[in-house]
Amino acid sequence: MTRLRIRLTHNSAEGTAAGIYGLIVSSSVLVTAHAEKAYKLDIIVVATLIIYWLAERYARIVAERIHEGHRPPWHTVRDQLTSGWEIMSASVLPLLALLLARGAGAGLNLAVLVALITSTLLLCLAGWRMGARLTPAERLVSTLVAGMFGIGMILLKILLH
Repeated sequence: MTRLRIRLTHNSAEGTAAGIYGLIVSSSVLVTAHAEKAYKLDIIVVATLIIYWLAERYARIVAERIHEGHRPPWHTVRDQLTSGWEIMSASVLPLLALLLARGAGAGLNLAVLVALITSTLLLCLAGWRMGARLTPAERLVSTLVAGMFGIGMILLKILLH
């Protein structure tokens, strides 16, 4: 049996950063999107994350062409198109939390809040894991800074609705 393992940090700094961006982007969509059903909100979030991923990959390929002065070789394009998926995969748990909360009878606004809290906890855990080589005080700051992005989203949700 395969164990489900949620990765808070990834094999590369870029992967870890992409996961954090994904959590923040998905949270911002949860705060601002207007959907009457939780599954529709999940679809909006996933579609937005796909667009962000495509835009980032495109920007990297074009930027390489501009800065290197020639077309990137195929292996570079292939590498770009097969990486950065953490921007979407990091948001799976908050999106599941949204659906589960709604399925358990929570109203849509409460279910979104549950998803935002889940994202915030994941951001805190990522900050903690990223701070593994820091002093205890620096690690705490890393955790708090990462968590503040999620808390900012929660506050926006509360203030906007």
